Amino acid sequence: MKKVKKLNIIGILMLPFAIIISYLASYFPNIVERFYAQKIYPWIGQTLSCITGIFPISLGEIIVICLILFIAFNIISFLYHVAREKQNRREIILGYTKALLLHISLFYFVFIFIWGLNYHRMPFSHIAGLDVKPSSVKELNILCVSLIDRANALREKAFEDQDGIMKLSKDKSDIFSRTHLGFMNASHSIPALGGNYGRPKGVIFSKAMSYMGISGIFFPFTAEANVNIDIPDAMIPSTACHEMAHQRGFAREDEANYIAYLASTIHPDADFQYSGVLLALLHSMNALYAHDSASYKKLKLLYNEGLQRDLANVTAYWKQYEGPIEKVHTKMNDVYLKSNMQEDGVHSYGRMVDLLLAEHRAKLSKTNEYE
Repeated sequence: MKKVKKLNIIGILMLPFAIIISYLASYFPNIVERFYAQKIYPWIGQTLSCITGIFPISLGEIIVICLILFIAFNIISFLYHVAREKQNRREIILGYTKALLLHISLFYFVFIFIWGLNYHRMPFSHIAGLDVKPSSVKELNILCVSLIDRANALREKAFEDQDGIMKLSKDKSDIFSRTHLGFMNASHSIPALGGNYGRPKGVIFSKAMSYMGISGIFFPFTAEANVNIDIPDAMIPSTACHEMAHQRGFAREDEANYIAYLASTIHPDADFQYSGVLLALLHSMNALYAHDSASYKKLKLLYNEGLQRDLANVTAYWKQYEGPIEKVHTKMNDVYLKSNMQEDGVHSYGRMVDLLLAEHRAKLSKTNEYE
């Protein structure tokens, strides 16, 4: 009994220990990058990913379902015992509280050390050599025009369904089997994007993810990149790349978005390129709307008909899932990001545009050098 109590105390103390380690890590991104992100995590991530990659279905999804059932069972069990054992209510509540603390402690401790410390690595702009700095609305406008031109050109190569909306030429599994090709190409200039990881996996309960406003999710305990396969086809390739960016240890959402764009647009296949440019266009045009709605309205007129239909389809898809569940998940996601010291919360997603602008400036600078 003494041994069990000792182990329980040690287990519960893992929570404050992991919190302290995570807090200290935020002050030393250089050390986190050099020793954890570049050496320790790749070994953990690739080992886990290669093992779970053997299975065609998402083990992470199965674990989450089992966890939900486990929590539901314990809540019912707790209420039953509290109602039945009136004289021992205090001991029962204390026992369940200790068990809850132990589970939370172990969960968070494992999360921090197998993936969570990646939140405190060096910014991707530093790794990729991009000069991120404040930009004018004029620069943002120019970026949007460039993205529209690219999206229009790539849309001409896309397959369409009977409603004239972009569709994948083959099934989702074909997309997942090709996702790594973009990262292979990107790793030639940015080695941190390389590595041998398992392919993305479609989620069986994708509609449930849509009700929560989720396009994809990386499950760190199995190192699996999970994709909502119910979302519009135009967004599936870039979503798969987004989750694979997390798989490679890039935890920040805004950076994973940019990496998804980068890996998609450097991909050899046009469906990935279009999806990546579409992702960048959505973020950039949203930023432009917030700062110059008049220019936003003018630039929208430049969309070709196919691009208009695809964007309308994406908007209509997510509109149907707006509701209390989606709002609750957004709030929870906001708390999650802030707990990992991503102070901007949900609004941190907008910082992707800074990386896009930095890349655009770098390309213009190189073009001017050759002229």
